[in-house]
Amino acid sequence: MKTSIVVLIFAIGGILAHKVRYDNHKLYRLNPKTNEALEQLKQLEENDLEIKFWNDLRGKNHFVDILVPSEKIEEFEKFVRGFEIDLKLINTNIQEVIDAEKTNKRSTGMSWTAYNSLETIVDWMDSLATEYPDKVTKITVGKTYEGRDINGVKLSFNSNNTNNAVFIEANIHAREWITSAVVTWILNEFLTSTDAGVRNLAESHDWYIVPVLNVDGFQYTKTTDRMWRKTRTPYGKCYGVDPNRNWGYHWNEGGTSKNPCSDSYLGPAPFSEECTRTTSKYLSTIADKLIGYIGFHSYSQLLLIPYGHSPAHVENYDQLEEIGLKAAKSLAKRYGTQYTVGNIVETIYIASGSSMDWVKGNYKTPVTYTYELRDTGRYGFLLPAKQIIPTAEETLDSLVTMFEEYDAQTKQI
Repeated sequence: MKTSIVVLIFAIGGILAHKVRYDNHKLYRLNPKTNEALEQLKQLEENDLEIKFWNDLRGKNHFVDILVPSEKIEEFEKFVRGFEIDLKLINTNIQEVIDAEKTNKRSTGMSWTAYNSLETIVDWMDSLATEYPDKVTKITVGKTYEGRDINGVKLSFNSNNTNNAVFIEANIHAREWITSAVVTWILNEFLTSTDAGVRNLAESHDWYIVPVLNVDGFQYTKTTDRMWRKTRTPYGKCYGVDPNRNWGYHWNEGGTSKNPCSDSYLGPAPFSEECTRTTSKYLSTIADKLIGYIGFHSYSQLLLIPYGHSPAHVENYDQLEEIGLKAAKSLAKRYGTQYTVGNIVETIYIASGSSMDWVKGNYKTPVTYTYELRDTGRYGFLLPAKQIIPTAEETLDSLVTMFEEYDAQTKQI
């Protein structure tokens, strides 16, 4: 009864909440050319939370995308001119992109020509369990602060695959809608595709698939703030923790903020968030079955290898790099989309406390990657719905190659 009341209160709050708009907010791409310029941008990120850094600062001569509210534009451009920073305007009104992302009204049901609601995704997964009762089992991997279930499915074609399982998670960052869209499309292909490579991939493994891990945050992006990233746990006057900086493996070792208002707030302690704590407990119950853990994020077109706290390579880095490069090559064949493969720190930046690192560090799961899906910045987190299926197609191509290569190498041992 208590949980139901909490959910009802938050549901009403979501309906009544003021919709956040981004009219005339401009998106810039900056490239700091000196250490001084880089340091000034770091201070700006920490001290002015109205200016939103869409990706983390990597260093000088590496770009960073920054969303600036209309009332801050003159001040921001003056600031940039004071240092050696290359400045490029990417979008003059980000609200127009958000508005263009909205779907036309249509009948209820799952679609990959539009971004689906949380309710639609959950109902669709429920329907799969009914339609494919011998293959699909509904699973609940955790709970959220607002009392919601973190839902997913287990897909199994053969009982012999029990110890050859892969866990897939998406939308741990709320605003990255393309991730759950791609993952649900892939799940649908696992059930319906007649392609030989896809059939072999689907039927030779058990699959634990969670399309929306940060359920509270995802719902908030639908009702209130499209650009929300974090959970919705209150911390003083601010809300939320970055759930991909909250896992208890080398937590608080870089790439995070201790400011509760920051998008990269790591939380007061490891697993402070209900969603990370309960999901980690579920993962612990199946860890001995997993040969793979794949996380989906956006954006930047990267295939990342653990770890995020250090440039030191994991014990099977050479294998993961070799497989990853072949997977990226397969991904590029269909549409020419280019991915970079490498260790998180070496490829982008320090980012400690992630889900993938926790799985790899604790359980030595052999196949561990994080995808940063399309694009490289034109749309960023607001990838048009017309790119859902192309993104999903090329990603599935890469997964087929990834596990074919791993299976072939395993058989040789």
